[in-house]
Amino acid sequence: MVRKYLRNIQKMLNQKHSPQLLYIYKGEKKSYLRTFAHELINKIMKKPTIAIDTPFQKSDAYGALSMPVYHTLAYEFADADVMSDAFCGRIEEPDYSRVMNPTVNYLELKVKALTGADRVTAMSSGMAAISGTLISLVEQGKNVVASRHMFGNTYSLLTKTLPRFGVTTHLCDLTNLDEVRRAVDADTCCIFLEIITNPQLEVADLTALAEIAHAHNIPLVADTTAIPFTEFCAHELGVDIEVVSTTKYLSGGATSLGGMVIDYGGFPEFARRLHDEMLFNLGAYMTPHVAYMQNLGLENLRARYDLQVRNTVYLVNALRQMEGIKSVNYVGLPDNPYYELAQRQFGKTAGCMFTIDLESKEACFRFINNLKLVRRATNLFDNRTLAIHPASTIFGPFSDEQRAAMDVLDTTIRISVGLEDMDDIIEDFRQAL
Repeated sequence: MVRKYLRNIQKMLNQKHSPQLLYIYKGEKKSYLRTFAHELINKIMKKPTIAIDTPFQKSDAYGALSMPVYHTLAYEFADADVMSDAFCGRIEEPDYSRVMNPTVNYLELKVKALTGADRVTAMSSGMAAISGTLISLVEQGKNVVASRHMFGNTYSLLTKTLPRFGVTTHLCDLTNLDEVRRAVDADTCCIFLEIITNPQLEVADLTALAEIAHAHNIPLVADTTAIPFTEFCAHELGVDIEVVSTTKYLSGGATSLGGMVIDYGGFPEFARRLHDEMLFNLGAYMTPHVAYMQNLGLENLRARYDLQVRNTVYLVNALRQMEGIKSVNYVGLPDNPYYELAQRQFGKTAGCMFTIDLESKEACFRFINNLKLVRRATNLFDNRTLAIHPASTIFGPFSDEQRAAMDVLDTTIRISVGLEDMDDIIEDFRQAL
């Protein structure tokens, strides 16, 4: 019965001039019929199916199975009234591809269905998602509470770029809740963190941090790139806004650069600023071709992620026994100090990033130079296994004192695990050591 009802809804959606296509009134609140269809589909389908079979906003003229790439800038309207409604946001129709494009919007709607978010905004990169989010939240004289354990460019944004506009950052240990409480004050705009820090691999208690944030009526903003949003529900843990580098898991093999802001609707002023100011005034919207590539990546994400996680567990256990490696740091190991918390928050998987420590910086460089199969490259969650020395690359522009404060060590190598046969990767590690 439900599926039959869905088919009837879809028929209405496919009728260009159907009066039901506009919206249904419930009191003063407009509820789009198409949004209702997506929500109903979400209730009866599992996530891997939603990632593939979310219906298009409108039927394709040629019955395409994959959302076409709308490489167009402008759109023609039936009349002046509809044009005005689109430009003023009274109806959800594209008007200009710098702020809305059908291919990009389809990816946004699919992620919205997968996460239960109130709104999803696709951006040109992960850093565009982070900067767009923070600029939407901060203002002169305000501050952000964050950890010293962050990706290098995020740290630089918070400690170098935003201070030029009168915004400060209170850096503290987010695993120490008393320290967090002392850091939050009347001028704090948000608490920001990475769910698994890069490259320290620290995990903070999201529910506890959310309680502190919400007690001060501020959002908890989490960079959830390390674990796909298809694998756990950040909002159930108290996260109000997710930022994601879709360059990583979604792109599938480093095919494209993108980011997303996943907003759960708890702070309406943030949503207005992000859409009406960041998109319109800064112009960092995702391009249609990137959205097409990342939609394909989302469709096969479950298959890739499951294999990459199995590969990671297999590889880290082998490396723990390998002579020449001082230590292996992976949140998915039962003796890791964050293991129980990570299992409780993210489920049975712990992502596909880990680190190894060698005797010295020279040993790290010698190991990386000797690699024959593992790629010497940045990025995470590529189809290929990657190795990088964070201290001399991503964190290279920082001083020795700054790196020490961030716990970025000269002896650490970050590994991103790919889809290869891990026996081949293990042999490459062995010969490189």
